[in-house]
Amino acid sequence: MITKILIANRGEIACRVIRTARRMGLATVAVFSDADRDALHVKMADEAVRIGPAPAAESYLEIAAIIEAARVTGADAVHPGYGFLSENPDFVEAVERAGMIFIGPSADAIRAMGLKDAAKRLMEKAKVPVVPGYHGDAQELVVLSGKANEIGFPVLIKARAGGGGKGMRRVDDQADFPAALSSAKREAKASFGDERVLVEKFVASPRHIEIQVFGDSHGNVVHLFERDCSAQRRHQKVIEEAPAPGMTGEMRAAMGEAAVKAAQAINYCGAGTVEFIVDASEGLRPDRFWFMEMNTRLQVEHPVTEAITGLDLVEWQIRVARGEKLPKRQEDLSISGHAVEARIYAEDAAKGFLPAVGTIGHLQFAEGMRVDTGVAAGDTITPFYDPMIAKAIVHAPTRAEAIAGLAGGLSGTEIAGTVTNIGFLVRLLGQADFARANLDTGMIDRHVDELVTVTETPDDVIAFMAVAVSGMAERDRSSQDPAVLIGPWESWGLPRREVRLSREGDIETYTVTRTGGSDWRVSGATFDDPVDLSALTRQGDGLSWTAFVQGRRKAVRIARLADSVTVFEEGAAHVRGLPRLERARDAAAGGDKVSAPMPGIVKEVMASVGQAVKAGETLIVMEAMKMEMTLSAPRDGTVGEVMVEAGQQVSDGAVLIALEAEEKAA
Repeated sequence: MITKILIANRGEIACRVIRTARRMGLATVAVFSDADRDALHVKMADEAVRIGPAPAAESYLEIAAIIEAARVTGADAVHPGYGFLSENPDFVEAVERAGMIFIGPSADAIRAMGLKDAAKRLMEKAKVPVVPGYHGDAQELVVLSGKANEIGFPVLIKARAGGGGKGMRRVDDQADFPAALSSAKREAKASFGDERVLVEKFVASPRHIEIQVFGDSHGNVVHLFERDCSAQRRHQKVIEEAPAPGMTGEMRAAMGEAAVKAAQAINYCGAGTVEFIVDASEGLRPDRFWFMEMNTRLQVEHPVTEAITGLDLVEWQIRVARGEKLPKRQEDLSISGHAVEARIYAEDAAKGFLPAVGTIGHLQFAEGMRVDTGVAAGDTITPFYDPMIAKAIVHAPTRAEAIAGLAGGLSGTEIAGTVTNIGFLVRLLGQADFARANLDTGMIDRHVDELVTVTETPDDVIAFMAVAVSGMAERDRSSQDPAVLIGPWESWGLPRREVRLSREGDIETYTVTRTGGSDWRVSGATFDDPVDLSALTRQGDGLSWTAFVQGRRKAVRIARLADSVTVFEEGAAHVRGLPRLERARDAAAGGDKVSAPMPGIVKEVMASVGQAVKAGETLIVMEAMKMEMTLSAPRDGTVGEVMVEAGQQVSDGAVLIALEAEEKAA
């Protein structure tokens, strides 16, 4: 019997589980780190227990702390969510030793699928098609390089533990193999504690299609059809949809049967996903798909399956965990319509999708979408965890309608306080190949330049910003009397004020002049000519502004925070900082220093004092927000000072390496 569930996770998946548990009449317990003390999942749960400091290794990965939290609150079941401990068999056994139910598969099933090489050998025995490759134990460079030659380039180096694209590298040429292997092993070690890899043939036109499976303790296994996750970046899923575009009945039956065989081979119980790589060079054919891996947990993209089947997969997990049979048989399951999901991240697409941090001062999702989120206005995106803000899902009768609904919903979503990837997602949804379902896992990379185009801020939008920041529009607009219009800070005549905005550290100064009761003129800085805003008004919640610009009515939404102002206009978010004089950038410092672009951990230092370096040469390898990044020399020169060492935690903007001044450089 299950009456109280502890969710051993955070963020949107913890909130997702809490919603279903509450609907089923079950009590919930949240766990939290110091960084999540005020998080949404903590507020939603019936009870909440602190389990440690902010770093995941000291909190969400601390098995003993989580078991103790369950014990003291009287929880009789634990839901692992996804990520963290969700695929850790030791955690499963610890939960069961404590007399609680683990809402997921057995430890044996997780172990069977936890290592990609062993899983693929098991699948071969179960007659499930497997990608050609080397899945053996040898890890020496000479062996793996030789196997890559036998397989034929291009190949994929893949961490045998974990997932999410960590420890994965595509290699197109033998000469690049040693460096790629070293990088993949380093990332695999950091992410999973296991540096061992396997080598597989890279499929030229690959689509990533996965099958949702479910098993119960009575020996029943079904599949809940497929999801297409081909729209990827750095092996991370960006857009997911169900069903897969172009899927035939024959192909669906073949993939579904293979997925069920995979689950049956390990006596699987609970929710799982069998992931396949598909050669789509000649369309979807039942002889052109191969097993990649099985994720023994709920997937981030499970909402699209819920949308097309009308099911609650978390409810199924709970029912199966308490010993019930699957609620439906295979013949009772069917597909209705099409669903598309996008992952909204705090990341800067124009800067190589660099993860971002910041406090979300304004958050408003558009109507018409299902939104799974773990954040609310006022919450902070920290460097300690994945920077996903929310998942947006739209279900419609057709794929085209679902895509249009999602693009419209994202365009109407407002997030201020951190940079997001919403603009990138909207452009991706409208990209011609995506719209035509000309999909493969390299699609985003091929079109990345058009997808990450920086949207320049129009002059009239900056004018709206300047007026809003000036504070002058807050005053009484009902009178034309200069005595009313002019404040103590204004000289006699037309009321005006200077406004300073910042962009990328540069300060821009504008003059805002009130030319009438509701008429404004903004000039200066980047403008060739002044911008006039006529009949400016604010409506509703105070965020909506309208004015006439050159005879045309323009409407925007403006969110002003303590240190920034964001204007939402026609689906774009235009941001400027609100600088203080003391924050002005020291422009002379940039060319001689290598600084941390965000908080993180230094993984490797590849430079020493006195070393001659070339512009673009890698000097530091950092890890932040689950991503490995390389920091390069800003110019040719000589290393003058190294301020960090491997393993050191560094803050945003910290100087890591300094080059000798130009005149001293060799």
